[in-house]
Amino acid sequence: MEHMIQLHIEKLPEGVYLATSDEVQGLIAQGRTIQETIEIARDVARKLIEAQSGPINPPLRPVREVFDYPLIVAT
Repeated sequence: MEHMIQLHIEKLPEGVYLATSDEVQGLIAQGRTIQETIEIARDVARKLIEAQSGPINPPLRPVREVFDYPLIVAT
């Protein structure tokens, strides 16, 4: 089963990226690059979704300097 969730990604003053999601409680991922942060977030989301139940299907949002990223997680 696949879920589409929104990631909120921002660059921190320390130079790393932080990803969170309002749709998956507890999802926090940090990486040196956006790609690394997304990969870590996908793994964390997969584990959290497996532990939780309920559909996740939010609308897409536009990309900005601080942006949300639709993440598809197969469980």
